Amino acid sequence: MPSTTVKAPRESEASLTHGLKQRHLSMIALGGVIGAGLFVGSGAGIAAAGPSIVLAYTLSGLLVMLVMRMLGEMSAAYPSSGSFSAHAERAFGPWAGFTVGWSFWILLCTAVGLEGIGAAKIVTGWLPGTPDWAWVALFMVVFCVTNLAAVKNFGEFEFWFAALKVGAIGLFLVLGVLAIAGVLPGTDAPGTANLTGRGGFFPGGGEGLVVGLLASVFAYGGLETVTIAAAESEDPVRGVASAVRTAMWRIALFYVGSMAVIVTLVPWDSKSVVEKGPYVAALDELGIPGAGQLMNVVVLVALLSAMNANVYGSSRIAYSLVERGLGPGLLGRVSGGVPRLAVLASSVFGFACVVLSHWRPDDVFSWLLNMIGAVILVVWGFIAVSQLRLRRALEREAPERLTVRTWAFPYLTWVALAGMAAILVLMAREPDTRVQLYWTGGMTLVLAGVGYARQKRLLVASL
Repeated sequence: MPSTTVKAPRESEASLTHGLKQRHLSMIALGGVIGAGLFVGSGAGIAAAGPSIVLAYTLSGLLVMLVMRMLGEMSAAYPSSGSFSAHAERAFGPWAGFTVGWSFWILLCTAVGLEGIGAAKIVTGWLPGTPDWAWVALFMVVFCVTNLAAVKNFGEFEFWFAALKVGAIGLFLVLGVLAIAGVLPGTDAPGTANLTGRGGFFPGGGEGLVVGLLASVFAYGGLETVTIAAAESEDPVRGVASAVRTAMWRIALFYVGSMAVIVTLVPWDSKSVVEKGPYVAALDELGIPGAGQLMNVVVLVALLSAMNANVYGSSRIAYSLVERGLGPGLLGRVSGGVPRLAVLASSVFGFACVVLSHWRPDDVFSWLLNMIGAVILVVWGFIAVSQLRLRRALEREAPERLTVRTWAFPYLTWVALAGMAAILVLMAREPDTRVQLYWTGGMTLVLAGVGYARQKRLLVASL
């Protein structure tokens, strides 16, 4: 196992520009928590768990806060566009950085395609008869060009995307609380009928809560982007510290708060929760004219924002891997402060996923979706074990770098690892998620084997 002697961040990171301003990073951190998983994926969780979805989001939110705190601690100490991949390499060697880095790259590129498909479905609902693939191609070209030009373009897009999402969620919460309190004109207070009726708070029992918990865990994916972006900001350490310190209230307000409002206003077993989406269903329940369609616009913006962020994140992860000798050198070329070939490769991979969804939906595309199903847990696991190792090295050799500290170290880190292990066990019990667990595990083992073989080969060659 390699030494964990603290080293300064590599000079190669200076190849990227520092074009992101603090306002960009602050809004990326704020809006990054409001993703497609919250708007789109939460409906299935509510349908399975009922009102107990609030508990599911609270439990998974506590786990995510611990993970983000650990990641923030390492990213403030070692700002890097490779984020957790670079931390894993520093803690355990190149094989670990290779494994988690390329796993996450595959996840982000596939997510780009999935979000493009979701966005296209909304647009074709407004413009029937237009082909899905053409809209996805248009979105892909726009965000590819945006990310090819300069990092500040990505920052500006995300700033305004995030501002719209935050404003929409804020307005939704205000309207929801007023309706629950019975002071919104034209609406009657629902009381606790939707929370205690229709099977009670746990209508699906323990199994329903488990399904809701798994859905909520994957809704939090994407929060890691802010630590990737921080490496290209004016003040990486301050940016990461600020983002991590505000994570708790953002998760509590946007995720847990939204779920509480929705299940109080709308019967959990209403078909509209899944068919229209929980936010649209809640606004329709309030009888606000045009509000449902307006929320569809917000969902579209959330999907496009996620596409933009994932093109950016995947290109930077690929660039960092190449800079550390863990990928094909071609992707590491930087022009104008931007790894343009990495941006192109990530965009092409994303669009290839869209093509597969039309060409081979039942085998190749399904296999790809299963393969990325549990990658976020692999990433979180590497974050936790890397933090355990690096924290001790930092305390011993460079305590001044610990500007962000994980609470109650190492006890809460072990609690987080136990939580991840529990989620893996729950996934193994569910037939649908069990398949994802197997495929993701297989991909992770293959990447780890390749990474370890490369590491051994380079070690022998250097002797």
